[in-house]
Amino acid sequence: MDSFPSDDYGSIGATWPPADRIQAWTDTYFVRTREIVQRFGDCRVTYAIFMRRPVVYAPRLALTWLRATAAARGFDVTIDEAFRESQWVGAGEPMMYLTGSFAGLADLETLFLQKLGACGVAAYNAFTMSTELPEVAFLAMDARHCAGTEMAELMAYAASVGSTRARRKSGAKGFIGNATDATAHFFGQDKGLGTMPHGLIGYAGSTVRAAEMFHETFPDTPLVVLVDYFGQEITDSLEVCRRFPMLAAAGRLSIRLDTHGGRFIEGLDTQKSYEVLDRHCPDAIRGYRSETELRYLIGTGVSAAAVWHTRERLNDAGFDRVRIVASSGFGPAKCRVMGYAKGPIDVIGTGSYLPDNWNETYATADIVAYDGEPRVKIGREFLLRRLEEDQPSQ
Repeated sequence: MDSFPSDDYGSIGATWPPADRIQAWTDTYFVRTREIVQRFGDCRVTYAIFMRRPVVYAPRLALTWLRATAAARGFDVTIDEAFRESQWVGAGEPMMYLTGSFAGLADLETLFLQKLGACGVAAYNAFTMSTELPEVAFLAMDARHCAGTEMAELMAYAASVGSTRARRKSGAKGFIGNATDATAHFFGQDKGLGTMPHGLIGYAGSTVRAAEMFHETFPDTPLVVLVDYFGQEITDSLEVCRRFPMLAAAGRLSIRLDTHGGRFIEGLDTQKSYEVLDRHCPDAIRGYRSETELRYLIGTGVSAAAVWHTRERLNDAGFDRVRIVASSGFGPAKCRVMGYAKGPIDVIGTGSYLPDNWNETYATADIVAYDGEPRVKIGREFLLRRLEEDQPSQ
């Protein structure tokens, strides 16, 4: 059975698979191509790498793996990047050109593209979400939605890259941390962030008791309490605040709204949701553009109305320094609507920056030159343009 590397802070995406396991994990036709080239004579090739949709450039793990593999195999690879990490890349634009031994590179394509494509889309989504809500801090809580530890590392890295662009472009807070220790370093953290799942509330038997248990065990950790387990988001929020008045006054207590889409939070229905938004952000209701946007504004679950309603009730009870953490389906579209509604959210926990449509994540590699002679399959001539520009004049 194959086993992954066990570095303390995970470098799976950059080190797996090692050179001696590549052929077991790559497409057979690339393995056979390598053997044919080795038999009939190697040549120096140039690959163009591109994607069919806009992305934010997030190549670090893929390139680290490529360099390590080339070194292990004993050949040189020249990497000509057309962009810097976190820059926007247009659909069809070559992101980079890779030049080296055909025998050395032939069977690396599958694995290299796996490490590149999804990162670009996830980084794009993280950037979009962060810029839609620049005053909100985000936590990457996607690990349990990933297909294994390698994907979890790639996605955490992507969120950090998208945040870098958002901070540069709009001064956004962006993603400040994530759920796991292994990938916390991408966000400048030593450890993953998070407090309690719903299972702890069920174990404790009440929301307040779960908060007490957590605080007794981790007294120096800011307290974030889930409040939707019993369907009493407002009641339980206020009870927790009254139980921990010092933490509430110091801004070290947060309540987390995670109400699922099957019901309204406590105290709301459709009509009351309209009324809440009319008090705080009437333009959001007047300007919505789709049924989905309307649902995010006044529908069930963690809607804009739900957040504003919770903020009202906390403030009315004198807990204006208690922070609101929101989760449950916060992807680019929902963040955009929360921006319309100026939702009073302090932190969003999300895994929904992960790509929705996996076929959009497919990166493509085409050989565009053999021993310096430009040549590519019909229909991909656009990849030659920059390559030809880079050729020395005759």
